[in-house]
Amino acid sequence: MDTKYENKAESLEHSVDSKESQAEPSLEKNFGWWSLFAVSFSLTCSWVGVSASFGTSIGSGGAIIIIYGLIIAGFFSLCVAVTLGELISAYTNPAGQYYWTLQLAPERYRKILAFITALFSYFGCVFTCASVSSSLANSILSLYVLNNPSFEIKRWHSFVTFEAINLALSVFNIWGRYLPHIVTSGLWISLIGFVVTMITCLACSSGRYNLGNFVFSDYTNITGWNNKALSFIIGLISPIWCFAGLDSAVHMVDDLGVKAGKVLIPRAVICTVALGFLTAFAYSVAIFFCATDVSEVVESTLPLLTIFYQSTKNKSAAIFLEVLTILTGIVCNISAHAWQARVCWTLAGSEALPGSKYLKQIHPRTKLPVNAHFFSTFLVAIIGCIYVGSTTAFNAIITACICLLLISYSIPAILLLRVRNKGFAHGPFWCGKLGYITNILTILWTIFCLVFLSFPYVRPVTNTNMNYVSAVYGGVILAVIICWFLYGKAKFIANKTE
Repeated sequence: MDTKYENKAESLEHSVDSKESQAEPSLEKNFGWWSLFAVSFSLTCSWVGVSASFGTSIGSGGAIIIIYGLIIAGFFSLCVAVTLGELISAYTNPAGQYYWTLQLAPERYRKILAFITALFSYFGCVFTCASVSSSLANSILSLYVLNNPSFEIKRWHSFVTFEAINLALSVFNIWGRYLPHIVTSGLWISLIGFVVTMITCLACSSGRYNLGNFVFSDYTNITGWNNKALSFIIGLISPIWCFAGLDSAVHMVDDLGVKAGKVLIPRAVICTVALGFLTAFAYSVAIFFCATDVSEVVESTLPLLTIFYQSTKNKSAAIFLEVLTILTGIVCNISAHAWQARVCWTLAGSEALPGSKYLKQIHPRTKLPVNAHFFSTFLVAIIGCIYVGSTTAFNAIITACICLLLISYSIPAILLLRVRNKGFAHGPFWCGKLGYITNILTILWTIFCLVFLSFPYVRPVTNTNMNYVSAVYGGVILAVIICWFLYGKAKFIANKTE
């Protein structure tokens, strides 16, 4: 075995263990396997995520966009999960992606590559949290519309609801002792909600099921794109988005412990993809069989609630099923807050953010990164303000979370490919040649999403329906460049563990 990587891994392990035992104050290790898995699964919560945009997907090509899109997205997300598992098992540190980059990159490019990875990861976290808050706001307002058909949702209604949700749910991440219980309860709420809503809809729709052709073969394209394959690919954003945030468990190392993290975190990430696919696929098939008026679903502000109502023929029943979905979304949002707070905290520990002196502090009583948490919550609130000016721009930011996170996974994946066959000192989770394939597929999947998720959703393209995600990428890149020259080049700690 190459002693270079072996000695380096031993040094890093010793350093991480030292940090874990000596840092004062530090995070309390309140998490075990179930609470770790609960955070990971509750954040992605694939069956709720995929249902949030049923209408858009049906308009892009029909139910088959979701059904077969889930198979595609699930497969590549599993490849991503294996790649993340190999990396976190070898380098078990809550910093995740940028820490791996820091250790694997050539000396000459190590600092700047780690800095880029760090900020891309953090932007992806914040954008994802904003997308969850947006989905919750839309669900709550749609419930009100169901009971008050004359009510017209204004842009400011969505803005106020978004900000209220963001602020209210942020308080759950300032009590470390109760957080594992909250997210574990959320896991069961999610699974119960999944079973209850699916069985209720199927039972109430008995004798009125949609045709199998609609679910598995009919292609209905109203996007304006003449190329069916391209229309299908563009519509994949919904099944792809429901697997966003797979690295959440990676950043819970200090809540779990390094030794346990080497084994449990890879398991949690892979189980999240597996259970996420099974629940999302079964749920989508069942719900599509219960959709009786496809045109109404496509035009609805909340397609899932419309399907609930079509299926049950009862407002109270539809509201009850939607409330179960909203409760699941609330726990998803709480998990997203925990995720982005820990990413912010680890970045601040390496002086990667302005105000790192304060952001890296752990509250002495709660043992949580409270400053990092509220700073991240503030950034989500700022993003919400964009909704007042332009819903199109806001939606582009939501879309950007997918590729920003994938890029932050692919940079260390590329670097891992350089060394994995050169005596790399891997951790207990290692897939050998299969891992080599998953690393390559992770990178190719990132390139695929970066290109095709930037296409306009419909044609002809206008100012109001243009996909401005490319502009968001440009803004993020500009922000990274500015941050690098303002403070990153001088202050970012690139040899923290050496």
